[in-house]
Amino acid sequence: MTNRPDPVQPPDDAARALARDLMTLGHAALAWTDPDTGTPGISRISFARDPVAGLLTLVSGLAPHFRALRTHPDCALMLGDVGEKGDPLTHPRLMIRARAAFVAPDDPTRPGLRARWLERIPKATVYIDLPDFAFVRLVPQSALLNGGFARAYRLSPSALE
Repeated sequence: MTNRPDPVQPPDDAARALARDLMTLGHAALAWTDPDTGTPGISRISFARDPVAGLLTLVSGLAPHFRALRTHPDCALMLGDVGEKGDPLTHPRLMIRARAAFVAPDDPTRPGLRARWLERIPKATVYIDLPDFAFVRLVPQSALLNGGFARAYRLSPSALE
């Protein structure tokens, strides 16, 4: 048995900048655990890195991940886009392990969250105030950035700020 060094590196400034860039895409894949079966599920979500609340999404109570996150708040996000050319595995991507925290309707921070969300996604005015929608903070626990071949980095929650 060989003792190879861990190929995943601590982040440098370029890695932290790439992670922050990936967090501006406006969407992510959200992995969650089905509360009835215990099996994994995945959903595409609108996503923002809010300057006050941190990582944030807006979820309908009709979505399967709403109840899943209420029951099992541990989740994961995948952020990244695949370019038009090349091997999809050569494009940067960021996986964030997170814990979901629902924002109560009467939370004093909600009006600010709402205003900033609508600045980013104006069409959300159609549904943002429906009673089944809730903001969910996605509190990072750890992250793994794959910046391309031989460019993997472990990031702490503070590196995502």
